Order: sequence, then structure tokens, then C-alpha cells
Amino acid sequence: MSDEPKTDETQQLQIQIDDDVAQGVYANLATVTHNPTEFVLDFIYVQPQQPRAKVRARVITSPQHIKRLLGALQENVARFEARFGPIKAEGGPESPVH
Repeated sequence: MSDEPKTDETQQLQIQIDDDVAQGVYANLATVTHNPTEFVLDFIYVQPQQPRAKVRARVITSPQHIKRLLGALQENVARFEARFGPIKAEGGPESPVH
């Protein structure tokens, strides 16, 4: 056996997910805020014709990770549209992230 530390190429990340998290939550609005060290993404559910909305999930992450997430989202939207056609961004709570 070698005493050398494992490199990134030989290690595999095992990801676990709790059953309640695996169910997911529905959100039709998102807000993004940031400061010099982190980004905060709030995923919100707005009920039609209701004066209040509720944050369903909050993700706090680093600027470096948000940049990687942005790239992954752009790549996956392009794949989706190549397969299913353009996504129409329309007004209302479902409109682009604020």
C-alpha cells in the first residue's frame, strides 16, 4: 500500500439525501442577494391572489460556487431547449430571478 494521499482523480464523493429533502419543494419566485463573501438564494412560493408569500428554502453559498452553479444552469438550460424547445420567460411570479 502507498502512503501517498489520494488525488482528486481517485476520490469519489458519495452524496446522501434525506427522504424529506428528496421530496423537494415547489417555488415560483426566487431572490438573490449577496455581500462580499456569500450569495443568498431564497426560493419562494407565491400563492395566486395572496398578499403574502413564504420562503420555502434558503441556500447560502460562496461567490466561487455560485459562478460554477451559474455555468451549470446555463449548460442545462441550453440542453433542455435543444431537446424541448425554447423556454418562454413571461411576467408574473414565475418571471426571471430578482
